[in-house]
Amino acid sequence: MNIPFVDLKTQYRTIEADVNAAIIDVLQRADFVLGREVDKFEDEFADYCNAAYAVGVDSGYSALELILRAYEIGPGDEVITAANTFVATALTISNTGARPVLVDMDPYSYNLDPDKLEAAITPATRAIMPVHLYGQPADMDAITQIARRHGLLVFEDSAQGHGAFYKGRRTGSLGDAAGFSFYPGKNLGAYGDGGAVVTNDPVIADRVRMLRNLGQRAKYDHQIKGYNHRLDTVQAAVLRVKLPHLDHWNAGRRRAAAEYDRLMADLPVISPRVTAGVDHVYHLYVIRVRDRDGLMQHLKQAGVATGIHYPVPIHLQAAYRDLGYKRGDFPITETLADEILSLPIYAELSNDAVAYVVDAITAYVDQSVYEAAAMPQAIAV
Repeated sequence: MNIPFVDLKTQYRTIEADVNAAIIDVLQRADFVLGREVDKFEDEFADYCNAAYAVGVDSGYSALELILRAYEIGPGDEVITAANTFVATALTISNTGARPVLVDMDPYSYNLDPDKLEAAITPATRAIMPVHLYGQPADMDAITQIARRHGLLVFEDSAQGHGAFYKGRRTGSLGDAAGFSFYPGKNLGAYGDGGAVVTNDPVIADRVRMLRNLGQRAKYDHQIKGYNHRLDTVQAAVLRVKLPHLDHWNAGRRRAAAEYDRLMADLPVISPRVTAGVDHVYHLYVIRVRDRDGLMQHLKQAGVATGIHYPVPIHLQAAYRDLGYKRGDFPITETLADEILSLPIYAELSNDAVAYVVDAITAYVDQSVYEAAAMPQAIAV
């Protein structure tokens, strides 16, 4: 078998007629920039997130950056975020002129560890940006309590958290604002780049609308210095078709994840651990294994595509040497960067395909030199 990491072609075939009709409708109307479908998608996505407003933008990166700019965060300010996130999270902070301040991860949820959060707060801190990494919501109650105690804002990086619940509430409604990515491989993905800002604050929503559209409310009436970060109408039309399927697709991901969990229960790997009170949507299914690189190569030879999210932590990236961090500052993040491996996960992944992947992992474990039974306990954090 050949198991892709994600299979966008199969998903497209299930909604092909509706997607094609939606795109043709935009082409016939020719309202390609901030057209009718953008307004409708914004209303529908805000409602889906149980929030008052959604503002469509051109990427998840832009969503987070425009949140920061809408709150006038910039030079001299600090924003705290997770050490083990994708670099775009940090870039949105630094490209406003603010300084990213990193916090190590919780070894079980892989999200920002609230117990380490308060030590990172300084007089320059303006906000905390937790990441719902891999599709599991961060510990928002603990993070929000700390933020409110220090008078800080909370912005959700929900680029991987579409449709997840935290204690009965959707991601996107848990902080002061949230940024979503609609990159094609996301749980809710466009057919190109796209993103959205979600908030309950009408002032912030209005400011983001201006910032995304060259600072204007009406054509040629520029109220502020803005940017060109608009969501294309064609992408909004695609997202409108896909949004009603999202909960069903997330259920398919959970089914595949549960099958992985069941079949790997006795293997020397650590499967994802789901925090009580959250609804994981498995944007990624990430295991921990000691000989990660060897297993990855073995799976490639077996026709199984895998990934690493993320192999080089932000503080060890050349681009962020100026932050002054060094190896050893975030030991859990660094340890897991050498052990994590993302297995194929998507709604259409069959149980037979999951079994094939697990059989390939089992074959590698059986032929490897370490003692399988001791391995989970031996993976220290």
